[in-house]
Amino acid sequence: MEITVTVNDRDYVRDVEPRLLLVHLLRDELGLTGTHWGCDTSNCGACTVWMDRVPVKACTVLAVMAGGRSVRTVEGLEGGAGELDQLQVSFALCHGLQCGFCTPGMLMTARWLLDHNPDPSDGEIRESISGQTCRCTGYENIVRSIRHAATAERSPR
Repeated sequence: MEITVTVNDRDYVRDVEPRLLLVHLLRDELGLTGTHWGCDTSNCGACTVWMDRVPVKACTVLAVMAGGRSVRTVEGLEGGAGELDQLQVSFALCHGLQCGFCTPGMLMTARWLLDHNPDPSDGEIRESISGQTCRCTGYENIVRSIRHAATAERSPR
């Protein structure tokens, strides 16, 4: 089945099997390997991307469902000149990543949160990332990273 999907502001036309998952389209067909494929059951959240500006777990979405829609992956967080998103900077500064496997999903979820709530409480941050699993950090540095990004984004430059 032929689909057209916009990924990170670029249009792609692909012939896909009806059973192909979005995570595999992104990784295997488009070479966007920042989206990680973890559990294949929607439990870990490593595959979180945005579809039409809403976070979805790409292991639960068929590629054909993305046809005619807009998808944003972690690669799409970078600015046009290659500058990092404030969240990426904050995750590095505040040690919000260790092995990095969960990081793409955490970043996409946190970016959505900050776009909708620029001054979240720690409880709101924790609730937002509750669908993400990190086996390395204990979440403290992730919460600190998101809070740091929120503060930096609200500060005059």
